[in-house]
Amino acid sequence: MLRLKIWIVLVWIATACSTGVQAESAHTTLNGSVFCGYQGWFRAEGDGSGLGWVHYGPGKKFAPGHCAFDLWPDLAEFSPGEKYPAPFQFADGRPAELFSSVNPLTVRRHFRWMREYGIDGAFVQRFGTMLTLSSHVPSLNAVLKNCTESASAEGRSLTVMYDLSGLAPEKFELIAVDWELLVAAGQLKHSCVQEHEGRPLVALWGLGFRDRAPAFAEWRALIGRIKATGCAVMVGVPGYWRELKGDAWAEAEVHSLIKEADVVSPWTVGRCTKPENVTKLAVEVWQKDVEWCDAVKKAYLPVIFPGFSWRNLSALQGKEAPLDQIPRLGGRLFWRQAVEAKKAGARALYVAMFDEIDEGTAVMKCGGQRPAGASPFVDLSDAPSDHYLWLCKEAGRMLRGEAPVSEELPTRDPK
Repeated sequence: MLRLKIWIVLVWIATACSTGVQAESAHTTLNGSVFCGYQGWFRAEGDGSGLGWVHYGPGKKFAPGHCAFDLWPDLAEFSPGEKYPAPFQFADGRPAELFSSVNPLTVRRHFRWMREYGIDGAFVQRFGTMLTLSSHVPSLNAVLKNCTESASAEGRSLTVMYDLSGLAPEKFELIAVDWELLVAAGQLKHSCVQEHEGRPLVALWGLGFRDRAPAFAEWRALIGRIKATGCAVMVGVPGYWRELKGDAWAEAEVHSLIKEADVVSPWTVGRCTKPENVTKLAVEVWQKDVEWCDAVKKAYLPVIFPGFSWRNLSALQGKEAPLDQIPRLGGRLFWRQAVEAKKAGARALYVAMFDEIDEGTAVMKCGGQRPAGASPFVDLSDAPSDHYLWLCKEAGRMLRGEAPVSEELPTRDPK
């Protein structure tokens, strides 16, 4: 019954995803690459999804003082058809506008920025909880279609990443069925698909976290079904997965399941708060993670991030959090992570995230003028709005040995 229901909802993908644009090259290895997570979960009033201001704020109450994001995106380059009037104003009285992740022009722009700034590919998030909501599935599929076409056209790679956060273990089958349908619909026929050791890569995020049900049997079944489609599997795991402490379940089954996968990517957003903390993380965690993975022949993909802030989101939840909780320091926090990951033996990097303005980790163009009013936004005026995209490019050059490994923040050519 579950399979039939999902098939009815998603069958249109067979047409939507089977007409891919041919890219210039295939993407056969993670090594030497910088990837970004791509949330793609922002919806705007008037974007055709009928969902209103999803992830910008609490539905119809979206307004100054009632929003869920801390970074204001820079839309200076956006065309009129990509901008949606928001209930905010700049200090001079001009109306403020926001973007939608279902707009194909915007998604193409984002992937064009990835190409221009040397980001090799995107891990496009596909949320398990959203797959359970029939009202959200059409826009979720539209985002994937737009990302596939944009990645192909811009020569970037694409990996589907299933985020299982909040999904009840008894519904894990939904993920397996969804992926099997995407395979049947031709998703793997696109030359933009990221490969690992000759197989298309699929990412499953949320294994082993202490703040959720362990669901070890369900995880084993899910990994098995995904691998049965001929794919390699990456698992997103807690930062302290290897030592089975802190954010991870202290159960040997966590290691057993990780060994069933092919790529390990620990979530370390917030595990360091200033540049001087990063070396300790790299030496005590990343370096030993790399050694563990090398010993069992698993690839390792560490996560780095530019900064963190969720003041407005926390306020909606009745909690308090400071604005700019983990400051970016003009890029010094991000750069130190890239350098120390390289020194620890990392061969590729996962940047969290491209477009995550809710938690203030976005590297896409943000900053510039911010709206006035009850909702504060992080001040990024100490650098150009494309600064963190440019740092991603420099991180890739360093990773591949095209630039020296130096703790000094690189400087841009003034031209």
